[in-house]
Amino acid sequence: MFGKRVKLFTLLGFQVNVDASWLILALLIVWSLGAGYFPFSYPGYSNATYWTMAAGGALGLFASIVVHEFAHAVVARRYGIPMKGITLFIFGGVAEMDQEPPNAKSEFRMAAAGPLVSIGVAALLYVVYRILLVGGGPGPLAGVVSYLSMINGILAVFNLIPAFPLDGGRMLRAYLWERRNDLRSATRTASAMGGGFGLLLIVLGVVQVVMGNFIGGMWWFLIGMFVRGASRLSYRQMEIRQALEGEPVSRFMRSDPVTVPPEISLYEMVNDYVYRFYHDVYPVVEGSHLVGCVGTRNLKQVPQSEWPIRRVEELVEPCTGGNTVRADTDAVEALAVMSRTGNSRLMVTEGDRLLGVIALKDLLGFLAVKLDLDAGEMEHPEVRRLAHR
Repeated sequence: MFGKRVKLFTLLGFQVNVDASWLILALLIVWSLGAGYFPFSYPGYSNATYWTMAAGGALGLFASIVVHEFAHAVVARRYGIPMKGITLFIFGGVAEMDQEPPNAKSEFRMAAAGPLVSIGVAALLYVVYRILLVGGGPGPLAGVVSYLSMINGILAVFNLIPAFPLDGGRMLRAYLWERRNDLRSATRTASAMGGGFGLLLIVLGVVQVVMGNFIGGMWWFLIGMFVRGASRLSYRQMEIRQALEGEPVSRFMRSDPVTVPPEISLYEMVNDYVYRFYHDVYPVVEGSHLVGCVGTRNLKQVPQSEWPIRRVEELVEPCTGGNTVRADTDAVEALAVMSRTGNSRLMVTEGDRLLGVIALKDLLGFLAVKLDLDAGEMEHPEVRRLAHR
């Protein structure tokens, strides 16, 4: 979903990131507020004042989205759901979870937390706005506070629409999950609602463009495309988790992985291993002992002229938790580690012994077969495409 992300800060143990696309949204918000909304709603001020109000409004919107997502993250942590962090991107923000909620109750409460907090923020800011008006506070400040009160209300109402993966869609899924006792069926229905809502936004966007509102219409169109795509992706991710849940890593690992001896030269490693097997990281094994790991990242730090005289053992690094798992680790957890670290291959270890290697390709190959064998389920061309890379 995301491109290049930059860490902003960590609060209450949650890392807040911003996607590069957020810059586009920030510039559009500042421009629309400074050149349109504030001059129209509060005439009589200088251009400098309007642009200052616009910057304050954009920062306030940023804070509002962070608070909304933090509400989700705090409730998720209460129910023991691992959170990768919070990422802001062009269509808002998302609290990233490594797994589905354990039950319908936790799902409903986690989803409801965001809109409830946004409603509370909107009400609080409205009270502040009224106090500023009565007390004769600065007009520009009152204007920014009024805007932020309104935008938090809009944020809450939009997210309460029962279209998965919006908060309202997750609340709908939780309700159906509780009634049907079937997460897959509940997710399918909520995702269909999300897809339909996304299609509606796309149609409304096209209508707006035809009527001459090109910028507004394009935003509706893009948001509709995002909601429609996100609803499908969320359903597929749920199916993948269910297909792998309870399966140990040992079922998928290769017990005869490619290993590199520590005594060979870097030149031999490149020609006999890197150019032959195309892996990014290789386990370094001496006898039955796992010495560590070495990869192409380490090789790039050494000039090629030194490759014939330098040894692999000089570049070996510990195989950390980011690229190792135990044989009894749940495959869902292994997939989460791959997603979090970007490693497509994990070493399966027991103490200082290398038992095997599990690759993303092997997991996806299993998923492609399992999902195709599930009668009546949707096709999964993306899984099959990745599995046959």
